Amino acid sequence: MNTDRRSFIKKAGLLAAGSLAIPYLSKAENLSGFFPAERPAGIQLFTVFEKMNNDPKATLEKIASIGYKEIESAFSTRGGYYGYTPKEFKKLVEGLGMKWRAHHALGAPFKMPAGGKMPLGADGKPITIPPMMNLRDNYQQLVNDAAEGELSYLVCASTPVGTMEEIKNSIEVFQKTGEASKKAGIGFAYHNHATEFDAVEGGKTPYELVLSQTDKDLVKMELDLAWATKAGKDPVALFKEQPGRFPLWHVKDIKSDLQTITEVGTGVVDFKRIFEAADIAGLKYFFVEYDLAPSFDSVDLCYKNIRKVIG
Repeated sequence: MNTDRRSFIKKAGLLAAGSLAIPYLSKAENLSGFFPAERPAGIQLFTVFEKMNNDPKATLEKIASIGYKEIESAFSTRGGYYGYTPKEFKKLVEGLGMKWRAHHALGAPFKMPAGGKMPLGADGKPITIPPMMNLRDNYQQLVNDAAEGELSYLVCASTPVGTMEEIKNSIEVFQKTGEASKKAGIGFAYHNHATEFDAVEGGKTPYELVLSQTDKDLVKMELDLAWATKAGKDPVALFKEQPGRFPLWHVKDIKSDLQTITEVGTGVVDFKRIFEAADIAGLKYFFVEYDLAPSFDSVDLCYKNIRKVIG
């Protein structure tokens, strides 16, 4: 499977915009010390996108039974937070012994490519996405919702960055959202795909421009380890360039073709080496992600494999 969130967002028609921490590792600490019982692995719910749409409660119960304790939410065809208000979703998650730590929101609407079609659901019909809020138009409401849910972070899942104008607009949105998030007592971060490392006008990349032109205390990164690897980037080197700016990670794996997302631990991402640099990154939470995982067996294997890596 090689469907990433960015392409899915485009195909899903999200162009129609609507309306605490893990201590840093010292050099003397090993990975088993990094993975204390009170901060086990998290999961990004895009991993179980269709299952969350069909039955959020049953899906979360299954996730909890596997062993995940940290949740990062995404968009849903149910609207809102899988059909719940922030307070209701927080109560549901915590009632199952987990913590809701972060939420993904769209930065700005994408334009549907000419001839683009909506992805099909399990019934063979095009998926219908309700009006979605985005940070460009609704950043304050999204910040308010995140604060209501007592989240640690609001995250920009994806945003148009193909031109200098789009990047400039994104930077302005990120700064405003970061300022509003700080006032609300939460953090703000930007989640990358591979395209953030593609050069635009002047030879600079969206990644470089966003990090150099935003306040490092207001705009953090949620580094997706697989997409960084696909782009030919070494996550550890990125950490060293911007130490402390990566409080969130997506623990995702990719096959040697650098196209196919796979279960954590079955691809080419060197998780052990990356986790050894957690102190440099400033890591607080990490979320396992396998885009649109085919089954709970895959979700379970991801969990078991990451536990083997970090203790």
